[in-house]
Parts: sequence; structure tokens; C-alpha cells
Amino acid sequence: MDMSQHTLETLFEQLGLDSSPEAIDLFIQQHPLEDSVLLPDAPFWNEGQRSFLRESWKRDSSWSPIVDNLNTLLRDPANEAQAQPALSPL
Repeated sequence: MDMSQHTLETLFEQLGLDSSPEAIDLFIQQHPLEDSVLLPDAPFWNEGQRSFLRESWKRDSSWSPIVDNLNTLLRDPANEAQAQPALSPL
């Protein structure tokens, strides 16, 4: 099991996205999520990204806290991209 500490930057790299702080901030601003949409079901993910996000939550992997953080940030883009990981479940 991978026990390394993940960051938004490493999550964006894992998802195949630009991981610069500016690109992360822009992504968050351009992809707000409504409360009724689960993060993996958002229309802007490709199938591989969707699968990774879903499995991260389902398996409660070491990625889960930072995936939760991204979920929170996309629901409230006014948050800063470097916010602490949210611990709320899917």
C-alpha cells in the first residue's frame, strides 16, 4: 500500500493534468460542482480519471484525503487550492 503523503499537485499529475499551482487554481475555478453531482460523475473527467477517483474513495486509499480535498474545492471554488484535506465521505 502506498503510504506517501499526496498533494493536489501529485493528484493532478496522477490524473494527467497540469499540476502547476496556477493550473490547479484555474481548473478549480472553471469546474465548479453542484451538490447533486458526485466528484467521479462530473462530466469533465475522462473514463480513466473517473475510475481512479471512484476507486480511491471506494478502497479508502492513501489518495482519499486529497481526493476529498479536491471534491470540497470544486464545490466551493472560493477556497484556496492549498486547503487542508477534507475528511468528509463521498
